[in-house]
Amino acid sequence: MAPLDLFNHLLNFVAPAFAVGFLSALLGRLTMRKAAGAMAWWRQGAINFIVGVAVLAGGLVFFGRDGKMATYAALVLACASSQWLLAGSWRRS
Repeated sequence: MAPLDLFNHLLNFVAPAFAVGFLSALLGRLTMRKAAGAMAWWRQGAINFIVGVAVLAGGLVFFGRDGKMATYAALVLACASSQWLLAGSWRRS
């Protein structure tokens, strides 16, 4: 496999984590009230992205292939949980 092909495959592998991670950070900013001391949206998106890539890699190892719907469902749940924890909405004010 040529290096450019490998780079293309890696970008396509992490694209769902990028989209879900940053969209959840942006939509979380719109729908949840901002808690005191909450991080910037781009930091929340970056952490959600890292969590998402870890879930996608775990799904690849567990199922032996990429693109299973169970992995994408786990990606959405993990990014939503991460966003909920990062936004600080679980704390009582």
